[in-house]
Amino acid sequence: MTEFQLTQEARQRLERIADLTNTPSPTGFTQIIMKKISDHLTAQGIEYQMTPKGGLLVSLAGNNTQEQRYVTAHVDTLGAMVRAIKPDGRLKIDLIGGFSYNSIDGNYCKIYGSRSGKDFDGTILMHQTSVHVYKEARNGERNQDNMEVRLDHEVHNPQDVAELGISVGDFISFDPSVQITETGYIKSRHLDDKVSVALLLEIIERVKTGEVALAHTTHFYISNNEEIGYGGNSNIPAEVVEYLAVDMGALGDDQTSDEYTVSICAKDGSGPYNLQLRNHLVDLCENGSIAYQVDIYPFYSSDASAAMKAGADVRHALIGAGIDASHAYERTHIKSIDATYDLLVAYLTQPMLSIN
Repeated sequence: MTEFQLTQEARQRLERIADLTNTPSPTGFTQIIMKKISDHLTAQGIEYQMTPKGGLLVSLAGNNTQEQRYVTAHVDTLGAMVRAIKPDGRLKIDLIGGFSYNSIDGNYCKIYGSRSGKDFDGTILMHQTSVHVYKEARNGERNQDNMEVRLDHEVHNPQDVAELGISVGDFISFDPSVQITETGYIKSRHLDDKVSVALLLEIIERVKTGEVALAHTTHFYISNNEEIGYGGNSNIPAEVVEYLAVDMGALGDDQTSDEYTVSICAKDGSGPYNLQLRNHLVDLCENGSIAYQVDIYPFYSSDASAAMKAGADVRHALIGAGIDASHAYERTHIKSIDATYDLLVAYLTQPMLSIN
């Protein structure tokens, strides 16, 4: 087997993803990353619209202006909020998004004082962590009662914490611990869905420079509420016929998806995706020699499924890079990222299906 070699172009694509994952954006606290993205678009001369809900919309003209496309990726991530301040000055937390407390045990974090404007370092740990003190350290349940944030500040009681500038309702982001390997992997929290956001930004830039020609006018929406279920289900123009969510492919038992292909979703927890559009995406992969897998994600929903629940009258589909260990310490490979990019370009540059 030939050892994989990471090219300069591939490294640049991975570094853009790493930059996004290193930018905190738990759902409800996405203003920092949205400013980063909007500043970048402004510097590129690309017009955008900030929606009242906090999303970012870029609309680009294509050859067909009558039948339009809507493509989303979400920039919001898992996170937490301060639920209560404990008598000893540690913080009780409340989760944002669907994940387990086990997956954040030992994670470094930052707390953002909503009133003070300051941020603070800490570590998420089980209260009974020390094996020299607690007999339940090894098998104690990781839950809201047992997990807490240990602040990297000298605090002994709730008054100390309040004087520091932390209060109930403040947001908490998780250190992503991102790494890029010479073998082509990127390992990090929040690859869901920073991988997809990076790819959409790259395509937007290449449309602007003329390297990619859109077959249809396309609206690129960077969603900021997907992890809690209502990201890209508004701001859909009446001319939109097809809605493509670009999110992660889920890996595990009974899944065909892997870290080296683009994953095309046939069904998730919300129900089946549009069959004709799914088959069109498969045809694009087969005709373009793009490595792909078709899969069902049993405990999953996307911005596309949220749009359908909101009553959008569109054909909807979902694709994404195959990401291992979703909602924990995730990993994918540049092969999967590249395959996702190639399918996106093939889809956006070719006409829609004619469905009677």
